[in-house]
Amino acid sequence: MIERVHIPQTLHDADAADYLAAIEVRNAVEAEGYGTDEMAVTAAEDLPAFHNEFEPAELYLARVDGKPVAMASYEYQLDESVAWLGVKVLPAFRRQGIGSALAQHLEEVAGRNGRNNLAVYTASRDAPGERLPSPTGFGSVPADNPEVRFLVGRGYRFEQVERISRLSLPIEVDVPPAPEGYTLHEWIGSTPERLVDGFALLKTRMSTDAPSAGMEQPEDVWTAERVHALEEQNRKANRTMFLTAVERDGELVGFNLLNAPDERERAVIQWDTIVLREHRGHGLGMLMKTANLRQLQAARPGHPSIITFNAEENRFMLDVNERLGFVPIGYEGAWKKLLGN
Repeated sequence: MIERVHIPQTLHDADAADYLAAIEVRNAVEAEGYGTDEMAVTAAEDLPAFHNEFEPAELYLARVDGKPVAMASYEYQLDESVAWLGVKVLPAFRRQGIGSALAQHLEEVAGRNGRNNLAVYTASRDAPGERLPSPTGFGSVPADNPEVRFLVGRGYRFEQVERISRLSLPIEVDVPPAPEGYTLHEWIGSTPERLVDGFALLKTRMSTDAPSAGMEQPEDVWTAERVHALEEQNRKANRTMFLTAVERDGELVGFNLLNAPDERERAVIQWDTIVLREHRGHGLGMLMKTANLRQLQAARPGHPSIITFNAEENRFMLDVNERLGFVPIGYEGAWKKLLGN
């Protein structure tokens, strides 16, 4: 039985049980798929994201004999044709048609809402045998993996490989000087008001400048209001944003964002890094990343690691990460399906 999950206002609400069950299933399946639980997000810190009007999301649960055994997520942008789908089934309940039923349900929801461009990002653990190469020419996934066969069987097209990398902390970092004409900014939590509009523009450019292969992501417009909503979301989630940015001629041209949970024993997630195309080749990526590492470790020592995701063809950013000491710990595939094709 598939049911839409009611998103509670707090975890103490009487109707929070289904939401808690969905997050528990998701974390269990992702830990199995990625081979680590370092990327798990607790129900408490994830809840504010489901009340973010700028990034709507829905959750669904599937039960067997009353027990939650699978969950699905449906995310979208307002006034856009793209929907991001996720299906997670506990290992003991796979190959019983549950994943197919959830996927079919999500596709029908997307179709009814006029979102015919479907995107799926899913972990693909390494395995022997034939490989399915990425059309970008960088990376591949095991062709016989269950998630690969499942998506191919449902008509999804493999588009891209994302590398998951880990940096062990603490590390010593040398922050290079800013190139002539560029100014480095550092802040924790709320963005200085004079930088908000520039930060919003860079967040928008993340959707158009980052390598997305054939996924054809629409422009995701950010405003000052949306930046403030993200900051409030993180405060409610008991997470802290650490940011560095570079300014040139009064405009921000790049930023790096680390997102840290309050618990020092948990990993930090590196959310975004971008240098505008017209300002690449000056070492700004290394400058911002090393400065943010220094800022994080000075303010919040004790976190064991940083986890980041990069397109396998994004050699520029991978070079920077590898020089810092990031090592690959896993991969995920990006898949696309056009409804009606």
